[in-house]
Amino acid sequence: MLHVHSVLLFFTAAPKSAKILCCKETRVMSSEDDTGGEAPSGSFWEPGNYKRTVKRVDDGNRLCNDLVSCFQERAKIEKSYAQQLTDWSRKWRTAVEKGSQYGTLEKAWHAFMTAADKLSEIHLEVRNRLAGEDSDKVKNWQKEAYHKQMIGGFKETKEVEDGFRKAQKPWVKKLKDVEMSKKNYHAARKEEKTAQTRENHAKADSSVSQEQMRKLQERVEKCAQEAEKCKEQYEKMLEELNRYNPRYMEDMEQVFEGCQEAECKRLCFLKEMFLDLHNHLNLSTNDSFHALYRDLYQGIMAADDQEDLKWWRNTHGPGMAMNWPQFEAFSSKLILMHMFADMTKSGSEYLKIYLRQNYVALVEWSLESQRPISRKEKSGKSGEDVTLTSIIPAGDGVKQTPPQTKQSGGKEEISEWSDEDTPKKCLEVNGHEEDIKVPGVRVRALYDYAGQEADELSFKAGEELMKISEEDEQGWCKGRLHTGQVGLYPANYVEKVVL
Repeated sequence: MLHVHSVLLFFTAAPKSAKILCCKETRVMSSEDDTGGEAPSGSFWEPGNYKRTVKRVDDGNRLCNDLVSCFQERAKIEKSYAQQLTDWSRKWRTAVEKGSQYGTLEKAWHAFMTAADKLSEIHLEVRNRLAGEDSDKVKNWQKEAYHKQMIGGFKETKEVEDGFRKAQKPWVKKLKDVEMSKKNYHAARKEEKTAQTRENHAKADSSVSQEQMRKLQERVEKCAQEAEKCKEQYEKMLEELNRYNPRYMEDMEQVFEGCQEAECKRLCFLKEMFLDLHNHLNLSTNDSFHALYRDLYQGIMAADDQEDLKWWRNTHGPGMAMNWPQFEAFSSKLILMHMFADMTKSGSEYLKIYLRQNYVALVEWSLESQRPISRKEKSGKSGEDVTLTSIIPAGDGVKQTPPQTKQSGGKEEISEWSDEDTPKKCLEVNGHEEDIKVPGVRVRALYDYAGQEADELSFKAGEELMKISEEDEQGWCKGRLHTGQVGLYPANYVEKVVL
């Protein structure tokens, strides 16, 4: 009876908007006030307040999406930084190569660009893990934890909400009965108070008859009886509610614990993801990162000022070799050198460019190593005739086709080949092409040769091929490589293999 009286006092003093709590609930709320303060919108046990826990399920799915978006942006930052490192390295590597720095210090400078390229690769690897491996891991877990419904929302959200509603429905019905009985009891007490006031006023008024006083007294007694009846009903409803409270709390706890278990899985998974992200972003544990800066340091320390000064002395200073003037006997090589000098002075711009690029190679080219152009020329031309075939330029590798130079009767005749003309095409125009088939003869390349046209072969010195046609008037033969490719090559670039 004391318990009921305490509950009654609580409801009597509380306004309509006050929370309806049993004694146990009051103790629970007191402990919550001590630890963290009361929830802003009321107790979990009040009707409908479980919706905050239901909403947490949807929030968990949304937080997974936010996590993916967050680190997708970080992945873009990593990619942008890697690209900037690569661009910086490419720009300054070219600048240093073309600049005036030389020797071991130039290599040390290049070490910074090499380190930047390696660091770019590391950050690209980080980006790939963030945007690929980590994002996929979150999405796969999210797909397993949250199942979408055809009508919208998630299956887990609906199950939790249905569980709370089912657990709370009987208690809410009893709570409504308590509210109704409380309302009736308070109205009866109000009527009783009004009747007592009227009776007291009538006693002070001498004009009120005895009959009227009797009616007023009967009214007071009737209101008092009605109030007692409502009180009994009110107390009865409260007792039923309090008896049901343990069952209500148990059912709600059961649904809530299911939510807590699912939320625990989400929290543990996100913690695990944060650790993975930390490992991927923490370059201090990356062996490649440490090796990068270790190599850079070694590259810087390898710079040697004395070695650089010695190199400059030997390359651009007094240590350079010098071809001091000496007596030179007459030779055909000197004729070739003077001929090139005259051509350079009077020849076309195309020929000047070609001779400048190939001067060293042509001077070192021994006339004794040249094979005669053809059998006809052996018998019909003097020993002073020379034919120039394609030689790979020793300069910047620009593709050039040398001119054909002939000397006849003391006159010079220079015919230039354009980029579109090949020796074979020139022969076809002049009508002198001969393609004499011969049995396959094994020959070995004396020099490297890179084909200048689509119908020419390319080979390295020492490589063997099959000669399948005799040399034409322009000094070209047809051959077949070991790969099966058939094409033309300069005859004086090979020698017959002696078995």
